Amino acid sequence: MTPALKLTGLAKSFPVGKRLFGPPRAVVRAVQPVTLTVERGETLGIVGESGCGKSTLARMLVGLLEPSEGRIEIEGAPLDTADPAAFGRKIQYVFQDPVSSLNPRKTIRQIMEAPRRHLHGLGRAARAARIAEIFAAVNLREDFLDRYPHEFSGGQAQRIGIARALAADARILILDEPVSALDVSVQAQVLNLLADLKAEFGLTYLFISHDLAVVEAVSDRVAVLYFGAVVEVGPADRVFARPRHPYTRLLAESAPVVGRALTAPEAPETELPDPLNPPSGCAFRARCPRATAECGTVPPPLERQEDGVWLACYNPLPPTPPAEA
Repeated sequence: MTPALKLTGLAKSFPVGKRLFGPPRAVVRAVQPVTLTVERGETLGIVGESGCGKSTLARMLVGLLEPSEGRIEIEGAPLDTADPAAFGRKIQYVFQDPVSSLNPRKTIRQIMEAPRRHLHGLGRAARAARIAEIFAAVNLREDFLDRYPHEFSGGQAQRIGIARALAADARILILDEPVSALDVSVQAQVLNLLADLKAEFGLTYLFISHDLAVVEAVSDRVAVLYFGAVVEVGPADRVFARPRHPYTRLLAESAPVVGRALTAPEAPETELPDPLNPPSGCAFRARCPRATAECGTVPPPLERQEDGVWLACYNPLPPTPPAEA
């Protein structure tokens, strides 16, 4: 079966210190070449520290940023040759800040009608009928349609943002920190809604977040990013319960847990490398307790391990914890 989404060597670089004439003074590689496949109906979680390239990757997937290199395929069709309207009907973006992502000068009805009119060319009656169906699916009242975005709470605004993505009839949703701006109780409501919508409409999700507990709860697989590169990919329960990459373990141990005191794992360095002066070899080696001389040579390739997890590490952790004496 053709995967919902396939990335091949996808990368993004930004020029720094542009000049009127000549090349820029430097180039920052925000996303290293990424190769991933997302199957239909799957939820792939993408995690990593702030600045690791999660949102840059997401914006490339929906055409908000042009890749510097690589290839994006949506259901087998390459993005660079796709008709924009056809592409918009396949993949949509749900933003982190629900209120600011909605046009404050337009009513919710006008916001919802835009994808139905521009992507599907539907008439007024057909648009109204479909919008009513979508609002019912996200548990919103139809009288909300004649209000403006500032009149809604964060949870209601996020439901509207999800409804807008569904209005395009997209089968793939990029969820960029979709609940991080919401109260904890509202987070649970939105996550349950997303699960219901996935089952009802047969959706595929890319769920981007720094909240490991949320990602583990909603994802089938997880891809871990560090300094713009994928360092570990595997089933969500296995990756968080038995991380193989030292960086994944650092993330898991740093995440707050109810009833456990907050402690920062010991590491020689605590910050991401300087993007203007990237290190040679593995970007994580300055923070890694398992680093060796080999780690400073060339970046480790992402390779499949015997337990089915993909790793980019010369000295990974064992697949199972050592037995107690």
